[in-house]
Amino acid sequence: MTVEAGLASPPEVDIDPFTPENLRDPEAVQTAIRETAPVVRLTKYDMYAIGRHDLVQTALSDYTRFTSTGGIGMSDIRKPGAWRTPSPIAEVDPPGHSAVRRTLQRVLSPVIIRQWRDDFMAEAEKQAETIIGSGTVEAVSDLVEPFILKVFPDALGVDMPREAFPLIGEMNFNQIGPNNDLTKASIEAAGPHLKNYEQYFSRESMIAGGLGEKIYQAEDEGGFPTGTAGVQVRSFLRAGVDTTIAGIGHMLLRLAQNPDQWAKLKADPSKAKAAFDEAIRMDSPSQLIHRTTVSDMEFGGLALKGDVKVGCFIGAANLDPRKFSNPTTYDIDRNSAGTHVALGAGPHICIGQNIARLEAEVFLGALLKRLSRIELDGDPEYKTINTLRSLDRLPLRLVS
Repeated sequence: MTVEAGLASPPEVDIDPFTPENLRDPEAVQTAIRETAPVVRLTKYDMYAIGRHDLVQTALSDYTRFTSTGGIGMSDIRKPGAWRTPSPIAEVDPPGHSAVRRTLQRVLSPVIIRQWRDDFMAEAEKQAETIIGSGTVEAVSDLVEPFILKVFPDALGVDMPREAFPLIGEMNFNQIGPNNDLTKASIEAAGPHLKNYEQYFSRESMIAGGLGEKIYQAEDEGGFPTGTAGVQVRSFLRAGVDTTIAGIGHMLLRLAQNPDQWAKLKADPSKAKAAFDEAIRMDSPSQLIHRTTVSDMEFGGLALKGDVKVGCFIGAANLDPRKFSNPTTYDIDRNSAGTHVALGAGPHICIGQNIARLEAEVFLGALLKRLSRIELDGDPEYKTINTLRSLDRLPLRLVS
């Protein structure tokens, strides 16, 4: 499109969102990106950044102007020097993306998810019963990770060593950001598991009856390009483990900090999914998703150049006071689902979002039945990962 003459370019901002300090406490960076201008240019990375809710939602949705084919990470996967390989669903625009997504939606039907409910609930009840008399727990390692790393890989039908999941997850989310020391260290840490990584997702490794087996069957029926089923299974695992662990951890943190909201849940446990959505609005697990400008354009009243990476700062958008009143207040009656962008927006909105909500619902339900409240038993600590906001430690006191 032709850009109107006289439009200003986005102002330059000399901040680095990816320092360890800013990753552990991103509020100042989020505010600077969101409030300086509709679009800013991060000089350190020579890329645009957006933090306002309406513009982030537009950039994630309008693939005619903001393509995914350059990759959802900072590295342009179409060009030499890229440090990531492309995803066959997340990094394809419609109409090619639409065909793949339709096939996955058929495989991941509501019937399948309902069948998983009983298995998820049984595991949540088992784990809740195990820890109920302990008094204090480190919620991430004692509760959330054991639950998710049991139920989701089992449902997917993937037999990968459980210790590999967090290492490979950190590598994936670091690679979406810059090729910095965090990225390099996480690749090295995951190294021992990478030699068998593709084998874990091969046809012969799929557990009978799991979702992975059904994805391979869909490829046989022509639902996916030949040879991509294993990558589809891998994409599901990437999207369904780390972010869900992060989201449930944030939910427990916010409920411990807000006993009035826990009391609402005790009175009406059907609000469990709302508690999860409000938590991932406030502390978006996936903090950043990239797009690439297709051509020169006007956006937010500013002139953008074509073929430039655009960082959509999800965490900043979900705390935008233009969209959410009192955005830093945790309110499970806010009805965040459908308005926040923690799960993306547009054609690429998270295809497994209802699985994450189901996991959160049954997990929280098992605790609500057994506990009168949860309290912080120390300061929470965050992991240092380029694009994932996730708790490293969450010490909780469990009050029966």
